[in-house]
Amino acid sequence: MKRVCFALLLIGISAAAAQTVPPSTPTKALEKQLTQIIATHHGHVAVWAKNLQTGQTLAIDADTLVQTASVIKLPIMLEAFHQKQDGKLDFAKRITLRKDDQVSGSGLLPFLDPGLELTVNDAIVLMMTVSDNTATNLVIDQVTIPAVNARATALGLKNTYLYKKVYKPAVGPMPADQKRFGLGKTTAREMGEVMEAIARCELHDAALCARMIEIMKNQQFRYMIPRYLETADTSEEGSAIADKIGELDHVRNDVALVETKNGPLVISVFTWENKDASWSPDNEAYFTIAKVAKAIVDAWAPHGLGKAK
Repeated sequence: MKRVCFALLLIGISAAAAQTVPPSTPTKALEKQLTQIIATHHGHVAVWAKNLQTGQTLAIDADTLVQTASVIKLPIMLEAFHQKQDGKLDFAKRITLRKDDQVSGSGLLPFLDPGLELTVNDAIVLMMTVSDNTATNLVIDQVTIPAVNARATALGLKNTYLYKKVYKPAVGPMPADQKRFGLGKTTAREMGEVMEAIARCELHDAALCARMIEIMKNQQFRYMIPRYLETADTSEEGSAIADKIGELDHVRNDVALVETKNGPLVISVFTWENKDASWSPDNEAYFTIAKVAKAIVDAWAPHGLGKAK
């Protein structure tokens, strides 16, 4: 019940902001602080953030085209929930895992025995919480790539595109830029707007929107946006941050909905051409993204994480 109420609160915030808040401008002091953080990073950084309570936005290279890596799984999930709402996709439908389905990279399904049965809901949860690539492809099989891209277009996104399944060759004619971006392309602004669409419940079904947020709050990789913001054991206390990460050797991305006592924030940070391509917890981009997120929360939500009163 509390999660549904939070989704309804976001809908109310959306309506109030639209009526009372003039076009927002970046906080100059915060923008200067972020510029200084970014200047020390050995690579490129794009940031888009929005205070859903006030309508205030901040953008730094937010319209630069970037590789999505696994952040593309966010609009895949959104399309799945649209299809559930429309009666086109049964989340209880059972899928049998085949050997040919198993792909490398993040996740658990590559290590389990073929023949395992899981539901569509199971696959979505694995896709979002442990970024399971095999589960992602199972979900894509259900929703289809054209439907994901049509949903992005319906949301008004002009630069967000899913090209293919994960670790599978592209099928059919591809846009000329597919080889450059790989799995998918987007911008920091547009992927932030996908998260905002979920937060504002563009589905107009509070229970479904709350479920998407709940799934993302159980994201298991907490070393980017949550790194300096969460201090409690979220497995017991619950998280105030719903996010989706994406990683390649020279790419680290994180997009989050952050609940604060001053209202919800959306933070979208993408890094690319990073000099540090290591896969250790001390990768430079992890710290850069964490510093950016903390600076935004400190500036816009000085009372910290938690439910707005």
